[in-house]
Amino acid sequence: MLTRRNALALAPAAALGIAAGRRARAQSFPPGVTATTIKIGQTMPYSGPASAYGTIGRSHAAYFRTVNKAGGINGRQIEFVSLDDGYSPPKTVEQTRRLIEQEQVSFIFAPLGTPTSVATRKYLNDKKIPQLFIGSGATFWGDQKSFPFSMGWAPTYSAEGAAYAEWLIRTKPSARLAMMGQNDDSGRDYMDGCTRGFGDKAAQMIALRTTYEVTDPTLDSQIVAAKQSGADTLLLASNPKFSALGIRKVYEMGWKPTFFLSSTGTSVASAIRPAGFEKAQGIISAFYLKDPNDEEWASDEGVRGYFAWMKSDFPDGDAADLSNVYGYSTAQTIVQVLTQCGNDLSRENIMRQAENLNFPLPLLLPGSKITTSATDHYPIEKFQMAQFDKERWKLMPA
Repeated sequence: MLTRRNALALAPAAALGIAAGRRARAQSFPPGVTATTIKIGQTMPYSGPASAYGTIGRSHAAYFRTVNKAGGINGRQIEFVSLDDGYSPPKTVEQTRRLIEQEQVSFIFAPLGTPTSVATRKYLNDKKIPQLFIGSGATFWGDQKSFPFSMGWAPTYSAEGAAYAEWLIRTKPSARLAMMGQNDDSGRDYMDGCTRGFGDKAAQMIALRTTYEVTDPTLDSQIVAAKQSGADTLLLASNPKFSALGIRKVYEMGWKPTFFLSSTGTSVASAIRPAGFEKAQGIISAFYLKDPNDEEWASDEGVRGYFAWMKSDFPDGDAADLSNVYGYSTAQTIVQVLTQCGNDLSRENIMRQAENLNFPLPLLLPGSKITTSATDHYPIEKFQMAQFDKERWKLMPA
């Protein structure tokens, strides 16, 4: 029986309970966020046919450790959970659901791959979870109307393909081009962009369009068919593994086409060196980041900072690997987003800040910046042609 004395005795405790409840509510945080941490999720092919890209995830982890040692972001430490998906879309779905539903990460950062990221795009957008700076240049990552919580980072494959076509029209208008790409949206994007770049000259300039499967053991049959088509020019849109296979086969056949290699497969460490430097001479590609192997940047402050960071904070990584340049730069981009967020780390504000970027990065080519808006989900839109010479890529005149 509750007496007046008992009620009076309980009153202070009740008041304390109410106060504690108010404090608890005041200290509630969005998913993946505490007073001292923010948890970020990622899927990455640490195994499988695209495992050469796994160093990107490792470079992200190293950069976040650097940030944490310096005090974190606005007083919060980054907890980074990067899971292997083997470059398999079903596995990506499984691992992404684990990140969201079990690990309870705040958002997904820089997942690698077009088919893998497409597999999780609807799930993440339906839940209004940012899918930021996807490791894919597919054009549709800029479709902010249909998928407002997804955003790429690199220039689009379509724009890059168009640039190769425009270069040919300007310098080799009688060219006959054989083009091949991975049998998915990324490969089609490259080839569609190239076709678009030719305009009404496409029929006379394209000799062959073909694809390969990411599970194929070689590119031999596609390269043979390309030469037999009568082409004197080749576009290979590939990851580092298939770049090496294609470069090697072209050389072994004694074929000497004008050779375009997509920016996705230009790493000296994981594509060119395995193929053999002598086999890659004269290959052309599009660059949007500084290549630290190019002596042109030997005294560049941004490149020197990158080398110093690799030596001190990621010594197991290969500083010559362009995938680590990419990882370093994408990590800097998400740090900028989170810094702009201040103490509002809701998923809505993280996306809002990702759509409000206008800043330079130390390893972007001169004249380029990271710029986004609510109607522009393409952070980088400029690149410059480069040609492989001896053991490094050299920028060509703009």
